[in-house]
Amino acid sequence: MPKPGFKSITVNENIYRRFFEAYAKNKKKLEFKGITSFSGYLTSMMDEMMKRYEANGLHAPFMEKILIDQNSVIIKDNKRNRIVELTLRDNELQCLLDDRKDCVHVGFVYSLPESYFMLTSKGIKSQRDLS
Repeated sequence: MPKPGFKSITVNENIYRRFFEAYAKNKKKLEFKGITSFSGYLTSMMDEMMKRYEANGLHAPFMEKILIDQNSVIIKDNKRNRIVELTLRDNELQCLLDDRKDCVHVGFVYSLPESYFMLTSKGIKSQRDLS
């Protein structure tokens, strides 16, 4: 039974293991942020993810993912009422609508975890990774 004001949750062992390994690997750095326990780490991760989710909700009405393929991503730009294709050119993500590699569509695609990991697994880095 958890302490008053706290709740208990159940997670898959594989998920637990992944989070615990990340916590153990970064324990010293986390202590500088005031995180001194695994449950504190999980709480901070959930809080951070909720903030990202809420922030993304501000932009979500304007753009939405339709399809992620091996070499391209299709999104819908609701503000411009257009379907936008982004593809890999010269090892960089290129927006075919704007004919640019640094437009808002490219930024949106890099904010999607599934596309970000797909692109970085191919050795493609975002501008954020380069700075």
